[in-house]
Amino acid sequence: MSHPHPELGNPPSLPRNGLRVVPLGGLGEVGRNMTVLEHRGKLLVIDCGVLFPEEHQPGVDVILPDFSMLRDRLQDIVAIVLTHGHEDHIGAVPYLLKERGDIPVVGSRLTLAFIEAKLKEHRIRPNTVQVAEGDRQTFGPFDCEFIAVNHSIPDGLAVAVRTAAGLLLHTGDFKMDQFPLDERLTDLRAFARLGDEGVDLFLVDSTNAEVPGFTTAERDLTPAIETVFRTAPGRIVVSSFASHVHRIQQVLDAAHEHKRKVAFVGRSMVRNMKIAQDLGYLRVPRGLVVDVKKLDDLPPEKVTLVSTGSQGEPMAALSRMANRDHQIRIGEGDTVLLASSLIPGNENAVSRVINGLTRWGAKVVHQGNAKVHVSGHASAGELVYCYNLIKPRNVLPVHGEWRHLRANADLAIATGLEPERVPVIDDGMVVDLVDGRVKVTGKVRAGYVYVSAGTVGDVTEDELRDRVTLSRQGTVTIVALVDADTGQLTEPPDFVGRGLGTDESIFEAAVPVIEKALADAAANGIGDHAELEQRIERAVSRWAERKHRRNPLIIPVVIEA
Repeated sequence: MSHPHPELGNPPSLPRNGLRVVPLGGLGEVGRNMTVLEHRGKLLVIDCGVLFPEEHQPGVDVILPDFSMLRDRLQDIVAIVLTHGHEDHIGAVPYLLKERGDIPVVGSRLTLAFIEAKLKEHRIRPNTVQVAEGDRQTFGPFDCEFIAVNHSIPDGLAVAVRTAAGLLLHTGDFKMDQFPLDERLTDLRAFARLGDEGVDLFLVDSTNAEVPGFTTAERDLTPAIETVFRTAPGRIVVSSFASHVHRIQQVLDAAHEHKRKVAFVGRSMVRNMKIAQDLGYLRVPRGLVVDVKKLDDLPPEKVTLVSTGSQGEPMAALSRMANRDHQIRIGEGDTVLLASSLIPGNENAVSRVINGLTRWGAKVVHQGNAKVHVSGHASAGELVYCYNLIKPRNVLPVHGEWRHLRANADLAIATGLEPERVPVIDDGMVVDLVDGRVKVTGKVRAGYVYVSAGTVGDVTEDELRDRVTLSRQGTVTIVALVDADTGQLTEPPDFVGRGLGTDESIFEAAVPVIEKALADAAANGIGDHAELEQRIERAVSRWAERKHRRNPLIIPVVIEA
C-alpha cells in the first residue's frame, strides 16, 4: 500500500528517556490490531491480529501486519501482550512466532486458551505467561499492570505500561456495560487511580466514537432473543462470532428455557465453545448440547444450531447453507438469527447470505430488523467519561477507520486537550513520547501482508489486481511466433480467451498493434522474450481499452521461430 504521508522519512534514533509507539495495524481499518512500543532498546508488542479480506481481495485467507520493522530486532522483543481473544487481536501471533518461537505470550486465562489452540494447529508450543486483572509483571524495561475491561468476550484486559519515559495506558477493546452477563465490570477505579498517578499517553478504542451516548447493555438483547425462540415454528440457526461467549450463553439459556437441543457447527465454533465450557466461562446445562448428527432424530421445533459465518465468509457454515453446499439444508419454517454486528466491508457478502437463506424459505432476523446485537465497544459518552476521569496528558486514538479515529480525537480535544497532543495517525507512523509530549517523528513499512493458500507474502497488490481483472474482465492469451533474426511475426498470432463475454476473434484486429510493438523493439535492438512480451501486453491492453472499453488480463507468449 502506498503511504499517505510521503513527507515522513525514517524515524530518528529514540532518546534514552523516550518511549516510541508504532502501530503496525488497526488504524484506518477494523482489524489487524498491533502496536509496538520501544524503550531503551527493547520492544513490547501489544496485540497481533489479522484483518479479513474483502471482495476486491479474492483468494486471500487473512491479512497480516507487516513485520518488516521487527525482523532485524526479533531478539529485542521482550513479550507479546494480548488484550483479549478476538481474531483481530490474536490471529497473527502464529506468524510472528514462526520468526522467533520463544517470545513470551502474555494474556488472560481464556485468551491464552484460545491462542494455544490456534498455535497447536500451527505446531507451535508457545512460552505463555498467564495474567489476570490486578497483576503486575515486568518485561525488560516495561512494567505492565493489567486492568479488567468489559467487552463482547470474557477476560478482556487493558494494560498500563510504566517506563522511565512515562505511563502509557492501552484500553484494548472495551465498553462500560453496567450490567455485564459475567458481572465483570470495567475497572474504573483502576482507571481513576492511574489518572491520579498521571497517564502520559492514553491509547483508546475508537470503534464507536461516532455513536452518541452509552453502548446498550448485553442484557437488553435478551427480550429479542427470547422472542425468536418463542415464535420460531421450526429450527433456529444462530450465527455469531466463534469467540462471542456472552452471546452464545444467551442463546444456550434461551434454548434450555424452550426445551431445545443445541449443536455447534463450524470448526472454530466447536473448538472455542469447548474451551470456554472447560474453563467455566460458558455454563452449559447437562444434556443441552449434542452432536449435530443427533439432530436428525429430533422434530424441527426442538432444534437449535449455533454456527459460524455471521460476516458472510465464503467458506463458513452459514454461507455454505445459503449456497446449498452444506449437510444442513435450510428450508421453510427455519429461522436464522444473525447475532453479530456488521464489520465494515462485509455488507455485500452478508446481504448475499441473507438473500440466499431467504430464497430457501428461512426467516432471517438480523440487526437491521430486530435488536439482536449490541456493540462490544465504548460509545462517545463512555469515551468522554474516561477522558474526564483519567485526564491524560496525550491521547492516541486506535482501533477504527479514519472517521472513528477522528471522532475520538474530537472527543478528547473537547474535554480540554490541546489538538497537538491528540495526533490522528495511520499505520506505520511513528509517535515518540519525550518529556511528556508526543510528536510524529517518521514512518515505517506497515502494508498488507497476504496469506493465500497457506503461503505468506507471496501474493502482491499487482497479483490481486490481476485476480480482480480475471474475475471481471477475463483473460486473453496471445501466442506469437517471432522470427529470431527479423523480430517479425512469422504467422498471425493465436488468441485464446477465457471469461471475456465475447468472441476472442475481436482481438485479431490487434495484429497490426502487435506488429508495430515488435518492430519498435527490433529497431531498438530488443530481442529478449520477457521484454517483447511486456511490450505486446502494454500495446494490446491500450488497444483493448481504446477500441472496446475492455481491460482483460493480457498474457503474451513469445515463441522463437
